Amino acid sequence: MKKITDYKFEIEKTEDMNVPGIIYCNEKLLNDIGNEPVTQVKNVATLPGIQKYSIAMPDIHWGYGFPIGGVAAFDYDEGIISPGGVGYDINCGVRMIRTHLDYDSIKDKIDELANSLFNSIPSGVGSSGAIVLKKKELMEVLKKGASWAVEKGFGSINDLDKIEDRGNLDFNSDTDDISDKAIERGLDQLGTLGAGNHFLEIQKVENVYLPDIADKLGIFKNQIIIMFHTGSRGLGYQICDDYLHLFRNVASKYNIKLKDQQLISVPVKSEEGKKYFNAMSGAANFAWANRQVISGLIIKTFEKVFKKSGAQLGMSVIYDVSHNIARMEEHEIDGKIKKLCVHRKGATRALPKGHPILTSMFKNIGQPVLVPGDMGRASFILIAKENSKEAFYSCAHGAGRLLSRNQALKQGKNKNIFNELTGQGIIVKVHSKKLLAEEAPFAYKDAEDITKVVEKAGLSSRVAKLKPLAVVKG
Repeated sequence: MKKITDYKFEIEKTEDMNVPGIIYCNEKLLNDIGNEPVTQVKNVATLPGIQKYSIAMPDIHWGYGFPIGGVAAFDYDEGIISPGGVGYDINCGVRMIRTHLDYDSIKDKIDELANSLFNSIPSGVGSSGAIVLKKKELMEVLKKGASWAVEKGFGSINDLDKIEDRGNLDFNSDTDDISDKAIERGLDQLGTLGAGNHFLEIQKVENVYLPDIADKLGIFKNQIIIMFHTGSRGLGYQICDDYLHLFRNVASKYNIKLKDQQLISVPVKSEEGKKYFNAMSGAANFAWANRQVISGLIIKTFEKVFKKSGAQLGMSVIYDVSHNIARMEEHEIDGKIKKLCVHRKGATRALPKGHPILTSMFKNIGQPVLVPGDMGRASFILIAKENSKEAFYSCAHGAGRLLSRNQALKQGKNKNIFNELTGQGIIVKVHSKKLLAEEAPFAYKDAEDITKVVEKAGLSSRVAKLKPLAVVKG
């Protein structure tokens, strides 16, 4: 490992790697990574058509084939596409909703709000939502994405300008690229959080670091913010599983040498590669629709709780970021513009001000980057900076696991996580105490450390720090 700066380390290229590896981190975080994720960064670097570097963010940890926190861009003509480079939960992402409320105006209602949100937004393994679709309706969701939910009365059309890709990737529904099993799993899961590391939090803005940017985003100190994290649920999981099986069945046709069978890939331009990208796009649209429906449910819940008070809620989306997705993008490589298939797995896009695809409201400030914490510690709002270009306009997506779920269960065996969080003044609503132990704060790195690294590395700057007040989990 070669130190480039205090916040950037290079894994030097060996003879079987096509490019070097880059890990954004400091000495402290580097010691916490362990060998397996570093090996995964090196393995990704051996794949055909990879450009410049195999990259990892400071929240890197072990994942399926590709590390979580990984970024890899492949030449469209000569490179590959890999389900492992996207992840099982396609377009898992984070959304933030601002309010006009400050802490003093809400502190006596936090428990009531947490209960109401827990009851109105289904969570937990295999949870079903209030919306049950027929296949024809689901295909409309897969085609339209977030705009489908807006048309059904969930949120505002103005929300679309605050979602990456305006909440829609081009999906061709006149195909059989998505299996019947995947479709069946998606019929009753719209408007659901799910389980695992998915959550909904009521937060308070504790610190503002960049007042001018915060003002443009409508953020102020002691403001109440809602952050939630979910994706494409069982539909996305099934699509990933389906294409891992398909790619294994056709592997001999392409003879791609793999350091790890979990890296199973096909050429981007192959028939199978195009089918996967189309199916992935449909799942991404489902995830955006899911988050849009949940936004509508959150707003309706707040309106119900504050109905008698007459409080001006002023609720609207700040931004919505994706962190398990592949996109076809144009990037400058050695002075030339090339079309690439950019995989971001546990990493979010981070477009600086002036980037041509930013909507008008972010053109002069850059894209917000949302980095959630770990139930017990802070989350952060950042703004993308110009140096993100060297990471294919990418940044970290969260705190990043420090312990596996089994390790967390062992370490938390004699701890009462619920009581510990309550003792910190954090209200917790959860279906499973086992899941609470798996997701305990000590199982994660500190988002404070992660965001300091990406700031020092010039990928994004911190705008505001948010303290958790209430947590809803599966």
